[in-house]
Amino acid sequence: MPGLREYTRTSIVAHVQTWRPYTTCYPALLGLAGAAWAGGAGPGELLTAVVAPALGWLSGHYLGDWMDRDLDAIGKPQRPIPSGRLSPGAALWSGIGCAVVSAVLAVGANWRILPLFLLAMAGIVSYSRVFKKRGLSGNVARGVLTALAVVIGAMVAQPFPPWSLLPVAAGFLLHDTSSNLVGTVRDVDGDRAGGYRSVPVRRGVRHAVRLALALYVCGLTLLASAAAGTPADPAGYLAFLALAAVIGAAAFVPLLRSGTRIGQRAALRGHEVLVAERLVLAAGVVAGALGPATAALAVVPVLLFSLVTQKLMRAGHEFPPALVRKEPVT
Repeated sequence: MPGLREYTRTSIVAHVQTWRPYTTCYPALLGLAGAAWAGGAGPGELLTAVVAPALGWLSGHYLGDWMDRDLDAIGKPQRPIPSGRLSPGAALWSGIGCAVVSAVLAVGANWRILPLFLLAMAGIVSYSRVFKKRGLSGNVARGVLTALAVVIGAMVAQPFPPWSLLPVAAGFLLHDTSSNLVGTVRDVDGDRAGGYRSVPVRRGVRHAVRLALALYVCGLTLLASAAAGTPADPAGYLAFLALAAVIGAAAFVPLLRSGTRIGQRAALRGHEVLVAERLVLAAGVVAGALGPATAALAVVPVLLFSLVTQKLMRAGHEFPPALVRKEPVT
């Protein structure tokens, strides 16, 4: 039945677009980093530490898109839900299903994770329902979710995360607050039309980029301060952090040079670089625990996967087709 085959294909593509494949390796790598840093994890625990945060991340995408469907209908009508290719009900139940499986895996490994998992789910809901429209608090909420992924990964391996992981989690909180803030520069027109009071809507794109850079530097500083607590290889840890800083500079320098006129494509390019950079940063934590060679084996394939899928999918997911074709890169 051609009609059924076409419907199935359209539905599958809509789900994959909702997953944002270029981002899904990041929570998996964060979970691995947390478990590796905590130590004592066998293959089963490491697999759980990888899969549980990734499924929680997918749940956040489904539920976030479900809650943001009215806003997306204004600025991003090509996305799966407002375009009609994915029903709101399918997105809602897919998000709930991913969350349930993630909870079973994580809490099954360590029942103490349950309060953190509930906090993460509350963060996903409150981000879209409350904080996203109120500026910096929304960006911080996204950063908290990243920090929780690191801590949950550690608690899959051990009953409680080691104290040495605290500056690592805090560093990722600030880093992803910064990254999410750069993302709002890309979305400034849609946020303004939808009544969302993001930092660039309220204070301008130049202020938003400068604030994002300050948060980024503070996050890297916190991560660097954790070098003395690395379980195995502080030199390898710092080497990966230095590489991440170089990549981060490649994201921020063009945005800073753009001043008050940052096009959506330029903002997207900066965020794409940060999406790749944070994989290197997470791999640095793995390097500090398991050595640079193991970290490289973990990050190279996922980095290539992220770069390729961003190239193929990212612009079409963020911008309506007319804008993808016409807007110059500035």
